[in-house]
Amino acid sequence: MKGFPLLRQSCLIALLSFSGSVLSAEQNQALDLDSLQPTRDQVIASLNTVELLRRHHYNRIRLDDDLSAQIYDTYIKQLDPQRSLFTQQDIDAFAGNRLRFDDLLKAGDLNVGFAMHKRQLQRVQQRLAFTLDLIDNKLDTLDFSSDQEILVDREDAPWVADEQGLEQLWRAQAKDEVLRLKLAGKDMTGIKELLGKRYRGQQIRINQTRSEDLFQSYINAMAQVYDPHTQYLSPENAENFDINMSLSLEGIGAVLQSDNEYTRIVRLVPAGPAQRSQQLATSDKIIGVAQGNDDMVDVVGWRLDEVVKLIRGPKGSPVRLEVIPASNPPGDLTSKVIQLTREAVKLEDQAAKSSIITINQQGHDYRIGVIEGPGFYIDFKAYRQGDPDYRSTTRDVRRLLGELSTQNVDGVVLDLRDNGGGSLQEATELTGLFIDQGPTVQVRDSQGQVQQLDDPEAGIAYNGPLAVLVNRLSASASEIFAGAMQDYGRALVIGESTFGKGTVQSIQPLNHGELKLTLAKFYRVSGQSTQHRGVVPDISYPSLLDSKEIGESALPHAMPWDTIAPARFRASSQLQPFISQLQKQHEARAAKDPDFIYTLARINLDAEIRAQQTVPLNEAKRKQRQDDYEARLLALENQRLTARGEEPLSTLENRDPLLEPDHSEEKENQAQDDAFLVETSHILLDLLQLEHQVATVD
Repeated sequence: MKGFPLLRQSCLIALLSFSGSVLSAEQNQALDLDSLQPTRDQVIASLNTVELLRRHHYNRIRLDDDLSAQIYDTYIKQLDPQRSLFTQQDIDAFAGNRLRFDDLLKAGDLNVGFAMHKRQLQRVQQRLAFTLDLIDNKLDTLDFSSDQEILVDREDAPWVADEQGLEQLWRAQAKDEVLRLKLAGKDMTGIKELLGKRYRGQQIRINQTRSEDLFQSYINAMAQVYDPHTQYLSPENAENFDINMSLSLEGIGAVLQSDNEYTRIVRLVPAGPAQRSQQLATSDKIIGVAQGNDDMVDVVGWRLDEVVKLIRGPKGSPVRLEVIPASNPPGDLTSKVIQLTREAVKLEDQAAKSSIITINQQGHDYRIGVIEGPGFYIDFKAYRQGDPDYRSTTRDVRRLLGELSTQNVDGVVLDLRDNGGGSLQEATELTGLFIDQGPTVQVRDSQGQVQQLDDPEAGIAYNGPLAVLVNRLSASASEIFAGAMQDYGRALVIGESTFGKGTVQSIQPLNHGELKLTLAKFYRVSGQSTQHRGVVPDISYPSLLDSKEIGESALPHAMPWDTIAPARFRASSQLQPFISQLQKQHEARAAKDPDFIYTLARINLDAEIRAQQTVPLNEAKRKQRQDDYEARLLALENQRLTARGEEPLSTLENRDPLLEPDHSEEKENQAQDDAFLVETSHILLDLLQLEHQVATVD
């Protein structure tokens, strides 16, 4: 394992064009675009980056005209993802450089990249000035009774012809923003104050743009055509925040990502303040941050690293967040404010935990042990010091398995939902608890050399019925373990297709900043990659998380799934012959299960809403669309509650029953109320009975 770093879920970080900390109004001097010129250090860093990518990146891609076109397209999309800044005239002026980026980068010539970014900054300045004038002086001229509509997503829209077309677009976008806030319950006075403050703040921030911001944006356009986890980090970013933006130290415990002008939660760190609060969920959008009782700072349009800095603070200090819940209807900007206490995540808080649920199947009661593993952790400091009592996932799971065995459980479910990974060593050793020696994972480097990691210890800690429960946020080490369990036939893998990050990165220092470089790729013992596809479960569950937005396959330039030669291993048992029958029995139960029925209906409803390409700027029509959605959502929820024997609702609750489960303290057994965990237990019992039938026949 030497040479391979800890596995971590890495998320694509879209670096925007705004930089620096908030300045006072006196410091808000107009940006001098002519002063933004590449430095000698940046030129050298660009040449070093080109050479590192050429020599050491896993993909071994040539920097030629084909790659130049990809860099150009990536850079344009990075500078103007919603095609609301550049005109067709701008694009025509840029187009002559589409096949020159390879030659320019090899020569260390950064001027064209800088010039394109400066044009974008000029357009941003124009847009902010135009929108502020509209907000300050012409808000009452906006007409919300027309039949005008606006595209929801302009990623593939035609470029507007000229600056006059831009102003028409900017007016429509401002109108849409005002309308969203109106429907969220704000009056025009409050809207004027909020938007005025927001856009003036963005003016301050755009005026702080430095040469380093342009360099970072340009070099990352090149780096990320190799793969989404290869990334240039400026000296400041390399020093100030962790690569994957995990706020596990003196923060709230969340992995964040830029989503156009918003900051979106990608994953909650196990046992962190955010997860324990049960007030935040995946895909929530953070729109405001406040220190203690201070005024809320609007962070819409802020750069990701700056939002992180604002959220971080001294351990034990309070921070308030204003968030738009992911459970809101599309376009609903209704927000809530929550308060968290910053703290470091302790190892013992992340420890695996066990519980027992009772399942009645065919008139008999069965006991299923559940082990929840939030991460693949190890106390490396204690381990290296030779402490015989060091903590780790494998040690804790071994102990829990022993405790469950004394309680005569009929099977075990290892719950790895939302487990973003951790130590590669622990993924290997945990696999060893369930197999009697053998390979656990293969690692292939850019030279094609394959290193095999093995479980060297004989013996099995638990050989009874086992299921591994995963979801879209199960990543990295979780995928290695789940894949090994599936390949060995040791456990049923149940749930959703996992995240799909099957690559290894290493930090390479530069003369100026650092390069996070993809050097290797993981493969299962069967030879299949965990990259892109993730681990496909034996029995699949529906998910409200959109795989087009969450997961490796959602990232541009993600490396493909492929295979290598399988390792030599012996499967402990054969589960494949039972899968078809298990699927039929699961589907028969799911067809009657209120939560499964609700989930499928929600997926279909949300897909229908996402398919709407335009939204009306007519207030009455927009409100009617929102009311219709909420009415359909309420009907689905009441159908679910009625089928469960619970009282129907008169209005929708703020809590989404699937995205935000009820974790109130009065719930005596959370596992017993988890529909997916209960169904996984039923499937495990189905398997036990099928195996018993086969053994009886034999």
